[in-house]
Amino acid sequence: MTVKSIGVLTIGQSPRTDLTPSIQHILGDSVIIVEAGALDRLRDDEMHSIQPEGQDSTYISKLRNGQSVKIGKSKLLPLLQEELNKLEEQVSTVIMLCTGDFPAIEHKKPLFYPDKILSQTVQAILDKGKLGLIVPLEEQRNSLTKKWDASGLELCIEVASPYHESDVEGAARNLKEQGAALIVLDCMGYNEDHKKDAIKGSELPVLLPRTLTARIAAEYV
Repeated sequence: MTVKSIGVLTIGQSPRTDLTPSIQHILGDSVIIVEAGALDRLRDDEMHSIQPEGQDSTYISKLRNGQSVKIGKSKLLPLLQEELNKLEEQVSTVIMLCTGDFPAIEHKKPLFYPDKILSQTVQAILDKGKLGLIVPLEEQRNSLTKKWDASGLELCIEVASPYHESDVEGAARNLKEQGAALIVLDCMGYNEDHKKDAIKGSELPVLLPRTLTARIAAEYV
């Protein structure tokens, strides 16, 4: 059996013990996962340096200590690029562990963007109607609305964090009441239990980025 390696790059700190097991399960034992994180080199007392400022887009990810951290996109990009450069030296393919868009990132190896996979999947499934989004932070509502506007679909958005106790089931129920035909959990932090809660609350199809992306990557590797 040939063993292949694939990199996973988080915008927070690695290892992502809350996330990579889901991906490993889908990729199978013949694939070795190599992890890296944009914030790996930062100490806890340096995390203030990457906080969002002004109109900068806000992201959220997890640290090794189990806490979550908000990250400004402009401060994230150079850190992400440096870690990707090092990761590409060890693997043949990389999965980005974030549903954000990063057009400025340069890569030499195939790079799987959950953002692109989600948008293309939604367009393949839903050519008209209302798309429901569940997002981690209230301050992401406007930026994610702009991102999904390109789909041409009517949008409705609810907030429920994957990193803190929140009501994903209730958020999904609200989206159904607003007329959503399909729900996207728009963050790699959402897990299989969150998806079950969303389905329970809405009785609608729900897309989970971590497993969807892993299945596409499994087809490739």
